[in-house]
Parts: sequence; structure tokens; C-alpha cells
Amino acid sequence: MPFFRPRFRRTDPVVVIGLGRFGGAVAESLVRLGHEVLAVDERDEVVRQWADRLTHVVRADSTDVAMLKHHSIGDFSKVVIGIGSDIEASVLTVLAAQEAGADDIWAKANNARHGRLLHRVGAHHVVYPEHALGEQVARRVTGGMMDFVEFDDGFALVKSTSPISCVDKSLAVSAIRTRHGVTVVAVKRPGGVFESADAETVVGPADLLIVAGPTAAVEKFAAST
Repeated sequence: MPFFRPRFRRTDPVVVIGLGRFGGAVAESLVRLGHEVLAVDERDEVVRQWADRLTHVVRADSTDVAMLKHHSIGDFSKVVIGIGSDIEASVLTVLAAQEAGADDIWAKANNARHGRLLHRVGAHHVVYPEHALGEQVARRVTGGMMDFVEFDDGFALVKSTSPISCVDKSLAVSAIRTRHGVTVVAVKRPGGVFESADAETVVGPADLLIVAGPTAAVEKFAAST
């Protein structure tokens, strides 16, 4: 019998392979969001460390197809492979996961070459956590950007401070959409919560804005604040 057979629900269970800094953070966040997690790592000390923090943790060789099949990973909604330092193990684990029936594989890559290898052997999504973090920090350092979410089609949402040119003016008067090509969708007053914005919303000097638009446009807007 498999170690763990997932019970599907709206927050589908996920397999996380490799409990290093990236894999551990992903697994812990998934549990916090209400997902059941089957975590796999080959190191005894790591398995012991995570045993009481995740739904199920097993010590096993993730490149072993038979082992992955034994634990029914093909029945899970997604498989996240957080192995980065050992490229050979990373690639072989993606291959093994695919052969075991996983149909939505997310894999961590250290660089573009590593990412291409992962795609070629069956990873459906490749993530570059260090690169993404570096970009996010750069955006925050160079302007008033406080948070940033980019979508695949070149559209982004950003949380930023108020630009001086817009302070004490309504959005209709400051014409942010016309001048910057972005839309202010919500405004947060000091000590308040975000509220939907419209043409009559007046922006204060200490307000925070949620702005939406093409990635280049929202980056330029945030840099001007």
C-alpha cells in the first residue's frame, strides 16, 4: 500500500521533493494555506527536522521511479522539485516524477542552462527563485515600489507610494491613466485598509496605491514616486 493516498479537495495535496531552503519554504507555505503536503528528502536529519511540521515526510531517493510510484505521486495535483545544488539529481528527479505519472511538475533551476535541461526532460514549469528575488529587490531599491506581482502576459500589479505630482488631486485631475498608462485600482489611507479607487478618489501624501498595467509602465510609474 502507498504511504499516503491524497484525498482530493479544493486545496489539493502537493508533493514537495527536496527540503532545502526553497523546498522547505514552499512546503511550509502550502501547509499554512491549507494543503496537505507529502515531502520527500533523502537526508535523515532533514526528515526528522520537518516530521512534525508537514503532513507527511518520507526519507527516500527521489530519482527512484518505483519509490515515487509506491507513494502514488501521480495522484497528486502538483509536484514541486526543490533540488538545486545537485543538477544531476534535479534532472533525474524530474524524469522519475514524469515516469511515475506526475502531470504538473514545478522545478527549481539555478540558471538558464539548468532550466532548459529541466524543460527538456519533462518539467512543466521552471522557477528561478534567486533571480526572481534579485529582480524584486532591485525594483524596490530604485523607486517607491513596495510589492510587485507580474503575470505571464506582461501585465503587473504593484503596491507603491504616492507620486508627488498626484498628491491632493483626484485621479481624474491627475490623469495617471493618461499620463502613465496605468490604472490605480485601490488606495490605502494611513491606518486604514485598501479601498477601491475611482475617478473622484483624492490621493494623499502618505497613501499607498495598488496600480495595474503593462509591466514596463508600472515599473516606470513606481520609479517616479
